[in-house]
Amino acid sequence: MQSDLILKDSVYYQTYFVDVQADPFVKWAGGKRQILDDIHNFLPRFLENNEITYIEPFVGGGAVYFSLFKSPNIKRAILIDINPILIITYKTIKQYVDALISRLYSLQKEYKKNNDKEYQSDYYYQLRDDYNDLVKQTNLDEFNINWIDLSAKFIFLNRTCFNGLYRVNSSGEFNVPRGSYKNPKICYSDNLFHVSRALRKAEIYHADFEEAEKYIDQSTFLYLDPPYRSSNSSGFTSYTKNGFDEGEQIRLAKFCKRIDDIGAKFLLSNSAPDNIDDNDNFFNKNYEGFRKEIISARRNINSNGNDRGEVSELLIMNY
Repeated sequence: MQSDLILKDSVYYQTYFVDVQADPFVKWAGGKRQILDDIHNFLPRFLENNEITYIEPFVGGGAVYFSLFKSPNIKRAILIDINPILIITYKTIKQYVDALISRLYSLQKEYKKNNDKEYQSDYYYQLRDDYNDLVKQTNLDEFNINWIDLSAKFIFLNRTCFNGLYRVNSSGEFNVPRGSYKNPKICYSDNLFHVSRALRKAEIYHADFEEAEKYIDQSTFLYLDPPYRSSNSSGFTSYTKNGFDEGEQIRLAKFCKRIDDIGAKFLLSNSAPDNIDDNDNFFNKNYEGFRKEIISARRNINSNGNDRGEVSELLIMNY
């Protein structure tokens, strides 16, 4: 089946492909597709035998959720992120995937109507300007017709910008330059249908990570994948104009202690101490008493090409 085929009967399509795995629909710094096996190896045993609420307070690209959503033991799933456009796109895919695919396919077709690099560059930067203007004009809290166009442009930019990086300036404007892809695939319609189906069981919220606390009880498991602690600008903290600095890392550590006090289980990913300046022994001090493991990961998205490749990641858990 051609992946660019726009199908009118999406219910039939999603039912027919019930066993096909959904994958992240965006490239995302720190995405977990490369280390899913490692993460699965460290999941708590109670996931196998108990009905649970699954929460991701930093959903990002959603790789871990998409790898777990079929589990019959996950009776409730809650996906949260502070990035409003990312959450709008999740909600649009969940409820209006046909319209989104149609719009995204049109953007792809226009971008690729000829192979002229100058034309594609002009198209990219004009669409980036249009996207930033649309963000300012759109009610980001309640669904409106702009959401479909905004989500399509968000995915387009993610697929065509430099290295799939999402970064905003202090004014909240997306400012990543165009990438040098020869033939980027922009509209993965098959996967968007699979993602839409995967999101049926998910509640999706634009919120700060601490908002997750209201949904937590002893039958909850949280996977937390925050912007990683970093000692330099190559650590991606600029998903929103407010960033995620050292104070936010400390606030997150305190949140994890409250999760533990409630009796829920959590698994958290962060940058391993050998990747950063950790003279203050930050993780041992702020996550004292929790289990810590080091795994290897491949980092494919970074503003500095020298920082891409094999790195160590830290997993912290309370079980």
